[in-house]
Amino acid sequence: MPSRAEDIMKGFKLNWMNMRDADNGKILWQANEDLSRPGHDHEARVPKKILKCRAISREINFSSHEAMDKFRLIQRVLFRGDCIEEWFFEFGFVIPSSTNTWQSVIEAAPESQMMPASLLSGNVVIETMFYDDDLLVSTSRVKLFYV
Repeated sequence: MPSRAEDIMKGFKLNWMNMRDADNGKILWQANEDLSRPGHDHEARVPKKILKCRAISREINFSSHEAMDKFRLIQRVLFRGDCIEEWFFEFGFVIPSSTNTWQSVIEAAPESQMMPASLLSGNVVIETMFYDDDLLVSTSRVKLFYV
């Protein structure tokens, strides 16, 4: 019998995602690939000018067959395997058999703390842990290349 986490993941799909400059709303990157799938080597080619933005607005569109009481994400930025940043996002209740769009703003580190794209490219992995409250549903990893 499948576990609750397996039931959720079986009916979960990340339909699309984009990242915008939060100041002007211009889309800088978008993807239609389901980057939530665990066990795949996901890659994203992101324009290096994204590193110059004061803040990024990330928009995720996802579908879920299962209800979730407290859908949330923990994202870790791994540089050469070491965690250099960690972000927490909470969506809340997910209606069963629904499609949802979720927008979050991510503030940039101060410019003095930013590493150059040439050093980051291929060395950064975004690890995303998908939760329903305290139940870990899935973990996915996306390697970033700055172009």
